[in-house]
Amino acid sequence: MAGEGTDAAGRASRRVVSHEQVVKAGVDHFLSRSTLDMEALAGELAISRATLYRVAQSRDALLTDILRTITEAMLRESRAARTKDGFDGVIEVSRHFGEQLRSPIIERFLKQDPEAAARTLFTPAGAVHESAVAAQLEIFAETGLTERLRRDGDDVQLAYLYVRTVAAYLYSEFFTGRRADFDELVPALRSLLLSRSQ
Repeated sequence: MAGEGTDAAGRASRRVVSHEQVVKAGVDHFLSRSTLDMEALAGELAISRATLYRVAQSRDALLTDILRTITEAMLRESRAARTKDGFDGVIEVSRHFGEQLRSPIIERFLKQDPEAAARTLFTPAGAVHESAVAAQLEIFAETGLTERLRRDGDDVQLAYLYVRTVAAYLYSEFFTGRRADFDELVPALRSLLLSRSQ
């Protein structure tokens, strides 16, 4: 995609930016501001606002890509920090992810832009949610939990329910003001996982 601008002599120039470049710049922008200002981001990329929208499609679409990228990075770090296997390993990853979620950057975003947060983070059809479910299936496999699940169940549905349970509990902290104690959630998660174990 080409962006319009001017060179040192004031002549019209064109700058090519890819979707990947826009998302990468968007992540940096979000991490420094806890929000997404499309006009400011266009300026940082030295492209027009119209070009940014052509590449990103919409603010919500770009915000979804940004949050998915950040969430995936947090999950990778949480998975790398895992020391246990089985049920304990799955819960260990979720606990570590919950600790990362308490970042002031995420907290400010949820409080300042709750409607956008709801659209991009909490909609089951959204890319952030789909990515989290896919990652949870991999976590089940990495910890050896998949081998312990009954074959008469739907692993994708289990991962979906697990992700929704964890997200609903952890994100509620930002809207209720009550700090989420992950230990309170563990029995429910164990019950959910054990209900499918052989």
